[in-house]
Amino acid sequence: MALVQVRRHSEVLKKRLELQVLLPDVGTPPFPTLYLLHGLSDDASGFIRKSRIESYVRELPLIVVMPDGFRGWYTRNEGSFDYARYLTEETVDYVERFFPASSARSMGGLSMGGYGSLLAALHNPGRFRSISSHSGALIPWERNPPLIEEWESKLIFGEQPAGSRHDLLAAARALPAASRPALRFDCGLDDEAWLPINRKVHRELEALGWSHDYSEHPGGHDWDYWDERTRDTLAWHCQHLGVDKA
Repeated sequence: MALVQVRRHSEVLKKRLELQVLLPDVGTPPFPTLYLLHGLSDDASGFIRKSRIESYVRELPLIVVMPDGFRGWYTRNEGSFDYARYLTEETVDYVERFFPASSARSMGGLSMGGYGSLLAALHNPGRFRSISSHSGALIPWERNPPLIEEWESKLIFGEQPAGSRHDLLAAARALPAASRPALRFDCGLDDEAWLPINRKVHRELEALGWSHDYSEHPGGHDWDYWDERTRDTLAWHCQHLGVDKA
């Protein structure tokens, strides 16, 4: 396995940025791709530094891509840049141009990245086969206590995010049943800020008749929890990508 650290210029974000890519040394290309999105206070190196993702994918014919989402919430910001297009178009196109990647894609993330993963798939039906979230910040403006910087600035979600393009539930309601990707998400029982919101999203999806996998586990909003859940969810993504051990 090779870890490739890319420094590239983003035309969408107008800056140089980092992209971490794990390339397999087993199997035959082109390879399916799993995109992993970091949380609010982290960067593209988060999964490499703080989880055992390299160990988990060592024997898999799978490319793992970890982009830098900064504090943009992976959505088209109201007052600055289009982090959604940067992720779902520019980054995907770059990976599939310069690496031996097929068009079989899945996406997962934690906290802010869980929100970004679901938002990307809901707004781009058919682009990702499966999506996942751990401890997802799925309705950021309903967090208690609130995320003061993001909420009060209005630059990311605007004045009325509920019902807007930033609203996962609004996107889920608008998506035809035939276009729904496979969905799995979870939250820690000690995650006081995000557990009620994950439960709310679970109930709303049940009301829509959207078949999905939701679970709660011991643990909080930290890497001890996320590392274990990443390992379990990896096997689930591999099933949807058609990935077997080489």
